[in-house]
Amino acid sequence: MTGATAERPSPTSTAVTYGDVLEAADALEGVAVKTPLLTNPALDERVGGHVLIKPECLQRSGSFKFRGAYNCLRQLEPDVRARGVVACSSGNHAQGIASSAKIFGMPATIVMPADAPQVKLERTRGYGATVITYDRATEDRDKIASEICAETGATFVHPYNDPAVIAGQGTVGLEMAAQAKHLGVRLDDVLACTGGGGLSSGIALALANTSAETVFHTVEPQFFDDYKRSLEAGELLSNPAKSGSICDALLSESPGEIGFSILRQFAGEGFTVTDEQVLDAVAFAFSELKLVVEPGGAAALAALLSGKLDLRERTVGVVLTGGNIDPKMLFKAVSR
Repeated sequence: MTGATAERPSPTSTAVTYGDVLEAADALEGVAVKTPLLTNPALDERVGGHVLIKPECLQRSGSFKFRGAYNCLRQLEPDVRARGVVACSSGNHAQGIASSAKIFGMPATIVMPADAPQVKLERTRGYGATVITYDRATEDRDKIASEICAETGATFVHPYNDPAVIAGQGTVGLEMAAQAKHLGVRLDDVLACTGGGGLSSGIALALANTSAETVFHTVEPQFFDDYKRSLEAGELLSNPAKSGSICDALLSESPGEIGFSILRQFAGEGFTVTDEQVLDAVAFAFSELKLVVEPGGAAALAALLSGKLDLRERTVGVVLTGGNIDPKMLFKAVSR
C-alpha cells in the first residue's frame, strides 16, 4: 500500500460537522494540552520514511479521551450537570470523563471491566469518580449504566458514538494538520489506534477539511478488526470475542454508527497488528522515543514498525493515543 487513494467525496457529515470540530478546538484552548508533533531520527531510520509523532499519551488524564469528554460535558446545562454523568470504559474514557467531571464539579459514575488495568481503575477513582466493575464476559455494561441513569437522572456519555465526543477528538487531527503546515511538510498518511472509532472518525473529518490529500488509516488489534472488516464490507460488523488482546483500550464490540458513517467516506486501507508487534512498539517508544505508551495507544506505531505501510518518500503522522499502562505490562515490554 503506497497511500494512493481514489477521489473522495466532499467532507460532510450529518451528525458531526467540521464546524463542530472548530468549536471544540476553541472550547479546549487553554484546557487540553496542545500536544506537539515530534520527529525522531531513530524512528525514521527504522521505517525508512519521515514520521511525525502526535503524543496524546501526554494529554490530560493520559490520553486523547479528555478532549471528547470535556467537549461533551461543557455543553450540558447546569441543572443537568448537577445530576451527574455515567460512562462505560476500560479506562481511558473513564479517566477523561472523571477528570472533566471534576473540573465542572459533577458527580461521575464509571462502569469498568473488572479486568481493566489496575492503574486505570485507581486513577479513575483518584479523580473522584465512583467505579462500578463488571464481568466483561458475562455482564452487560450498557444495561448497568442504563439502570444507574434511570435511578439518578445522570447523563450517559458514550465513549465514541456521540457527536460532541467525536468533535472533541477531531481536534487531534486539526492540530496535526496545522502543526505539519507550520513545519512546512505535507502529511501523506496518518495512522491512529482504533477501537469504537471516535478518535479515528474525528481525525478523518478534520483532515478531510484541512489536509484533503492526506490518507487516514485505522489500526486495530489482530482478531478485533471490526472497523477494517466493516469498512471493507460496507456494513457494520462485530467482533466475535470481547477479550483476548493486551490492547484493552481498543476492544469495542463493533464500530459506532456515527464514526462509521464518517470513516466510510474518508478512511483509506485499515491495518491490524499482533500483541507481539504492539509490545515491540511499547518498548521502542520507551527506549527510543522516551515516551510511556500503553498497548492500545501503541498500535499505530506498531503498524509502522512492522512495515504495514510503504513509507518511502512519504511523510506519515502517527498518533500515540494513551499512556495509561500498568507497570507490569511496561516491564514485560521493555524486558523482552
